[in-house]
Amino acid sequence: MSGCTPWGKFTDRSVTELCRHAVTAALAGAGVSWRDIGAVAAASSRFSGGKGWGLNGNDIVEDMGSTGIPVFNMSAGCAAGGNAFNIGYSLVAGGQYDMVLVVGGEKMPKGFIQTSGVEEETDPEFLRQRCVGMPGPSFWALLCRQRMAEFGTTEEQLAKVAVKAHDIAKHNENARFRQEFTMEQVLESAMVSDPLRLYEICPVSDGAAAAVICSAEKARQIGGDPVWVAGSAVATARFDDGLPRGLAGIVPDGKAHHSEAAEAVRKALAQAGAEPTDLDFVELQDNTVYYELAFPEDWGLCEPGEAEHLLEAGETMPTGRMPINPSGGFLCFGEATTAMGVFQVCELTWQLRGQAGARQVPGASLALAQTLGLGGNGTALVLKR
Repeated sequence: MSGCTPWGKFTDRSVTELCRHAVTAALAGAGVSWRDIGAVAAASSRFSGGKGWGLNGNDIVEDMGSTGIPVFNMSAGCAAGGNAFNIGYSLVAGGQYDMVLVVGGEKMPKGFIQTSGVEEETDPEFLRQRCVGMPGPSFWALLCRQRMAEFGTTEEQLAKVAVKAHDIAKHNENARFRQEFTMEQVLESAMVSDPLRLYEICPVSDGAAAAVICSAEKARQIGGDPVWVAGSAVATARFDDGLPRGLAGIVPDGKAHHSEAAEAVRKALAQAGAEPTDLDFVELQDNTVYYELAFPEDWGLCEPGEAEHLLEAGETMPTGRMPINPSGGFLCFGEATTAMGVFQVCELTWQLRGQAGARQVPGASLALAQTLGLGGNGTALVLKR
């Protein structure tokens, strides 16, 4: 079972308090107590409060009760939540623990997400952001421009992704941005990095999410309505993917951007014994509208250049044949970096159990979640009923 806080900006609540809310909800939903937890896999970062040093899991254990259980603090940028889930799943699947808590919580600083924060001239990320002047939105804008040149993607189609996301998120009580937008409102929003506008990129948010993973035998003892892990994978970027890595690189033709994501998805689907077209829906990391068009093609959900046509036909809505982000996605939640992969577990669980209300994907029984993090980190998981 899983639980999460609503996403937002909470000046009066600490990250530990947000995590407590999510953990308590997950424990209650599973019908277990804190003392039943054998280990904690926590998504951690340098942004949040508490001890710092990426020790979010230790803060949570001290807050919930110091029972002596082991804590695994995982740092993988925006992929930390998916990374922590993979560790939690591995600990249970390997027989080390009957029950593991996976948790991620974040309070994000204002403005563009920075990397190390250290002015180190040998650090490629420092050089990219401070010398080249390329924070996230500028990088995404270049990807958009490449797609527009290759497939004829229009600014109206980019805007339509945002319109679709908000049309769904109005039904999600945990989403931060639930207002509907018209095409005109999106296209008239402030230009951030041409061609990307304000409503076409995700902001930063605060939030927390948690999930309880247990063995099949433990699940039978507890009862309830479990959702099963069919596959969980972690990967890092390949040297020959579609993006130059480091300070220089040769970009091969025909290679997927973000090989870390494509490889993690491939591995998770292989573990599940499934093909991309077997999936009933996908929760993917849409830091910007571009990814909702590009990722399904990279992973084999549709043909290259087909994503815009599926969007226009309404096929990416919860009732379409290729539903994408029936939660509303990062665009409508805002990114609480380390919590996002665990929030996706919550959404998959609710959808697979038929508890998503007006945004429900009809008859969903197999679903994929994907995250992408700084350092070339990628994760994917497949859940099933």
